Amino acid sequence: MHTVAVLALDDVIALDLATPIGVFGRARLPDGRGAYRVRVCGPRPEVRGEAFGLRVPHGLEALADADTIVVPGCAYGAPPPPPEVLEALRVAAGRGTRIASICVGAFVLAAAGLLDGLAATTHWIAAETLAKRFPLVEVRPDVLYVDNGQFLTSAGAAAGLDLCLHMVRRDHGSAVAADAARLSVMALEREGGQAQFIVHEQPPVPRGSALEPVLAWIEDNLGRDITLADMAAQCGMSERTFSRRFREQTGTTPLQWLLRARVRRAQYLLENTDHGVERIAGQAGFGSPTAFRERFKRVVGTTPQAYRASFGARPRARAG
Repeated sequence: MHTVAVLALDDVIALDLATPIGVFGRARLPDGRGAYRVRVCGPRPEVRGEAFGLRVPHGLEALADADTIVVPGCAYGAPPPPPEVLEALRVAAGRGTRIASICVGAFVLAAAGLLDGLAATTHWIAAETLAKRFPLVEVRPDVLYVDNGQFLTSAGAAAGLDLCLHMVRRDHGSAVAADAARLSVMALEREGGQAQFIVHEQPPVPRGSALEPVLAWIEDNLGRDITLADMAAQCGMSERTFSRRFREQTGTTPLQWLLRARVRRAQYLLENTDHGVERIAGQAGFGSPTAFRERFKRVVGTTPQAYRASFGARPRARAG
């Protein structure tokens, strides 16, 4: 039987910890036998959770015979992993053990040097920090998970489910993974390269900036064709001066800002209306459905239809 060791460190995130325990613990082979033996292990017999204490039945020695090690994320401000944890992960990696992380658990793998020279992901809110702290890691903030073969990383808790199901599928095939997915009440698997469905907040503008009125004007006029000249005219500046000041104050260009604003409007409409793609393309100012699909996918990482399928409002069930 395949053994999965789930590593519990201080300030472990409850949902990240529960994800591999639930997925691997519920997976069943066609004959009904459990597909995995799951062990929770850690450097100490008791660790702190977000709002609870957790007794850990196995020490780090449980990593020695594990086929897979999963490292859940820990809360912001958690202490760095103890040196013995990093060394145990390095030793396991040297034996060829598969090692995966959920959310900011990627920081532990990176601290052990396991991700050097590899692509990896984490929750989008922590991606920039991961890239700065570990420059040898190729951080990909716009995907759900990355499978490098031996080392795998995922984004937030939901992406952790996707990654665990992906590993079940690799180990035992689609039928076993589909059964585990049904028990988790979720779709079998979103592709790892799919985006995290996050359009980052627009860069802040200093309070009282001359750009504030033009940004409000852009939001009010997204349905029309807006050019750089139109935006500059709203500020009474030349296009060159406007572009320079815009970049100085926001870190991006006016047209990049405009694209993000259009995508955010389209996301809202996809989530909250049943308008067709053609109508949303016009309301968000993309000009044509083709341009809308291409630019939406470039920013969000998936198609408008797929985004609506995941995040659109569901009709209420009728009583009786």
